[in-house]
Amino acid sequence: MSEQTLNVLGEPLVPCSYDPLTGYYRDGCCNTDEQDQGRHVVCARVTQEFLAFSLQHGNDLSTPRPEYRFAGLKAGDRWCLCALRFKEALLAGFAPKVVLECTHAKALEFVSLEQLLSCAQV
Repeated sequence: MSEQTLNVLGEPLVPCSYDPLTGYYRDGCCNTDEQDQGRHVVCARVTQEFLAFSLQHGNDLSTPRPEYRFAGLKAGDRWCLCALRFKEALLAGFAPKVVLECTHAKALEFVSLEQLLSCAQV
């Protein structure tokens, strides 16, 4: 029997984005398991400032990479971010808005609910 995947609010995890198709498994959800070393569990609506921050820190999320089924992100897109990259951006003042119902409960191993709430999309 498989257990239900929960979000940070303790409710069933809701898909983050199908366009662009996100998630470690490219299933639209911020699902994770032990193979996902980056823990792509934070559903965020990216901003231009966050994309620039990520690029400056070695992760180009804007350039298309068809070999990874990745079209490149633009401001306003929703995407499952690595938990530690989100935390890094948060501490630097560049965190994007977070979609709580789409953020996997595993995110709480890296950031607090209070930190996520401070960035919650309304």
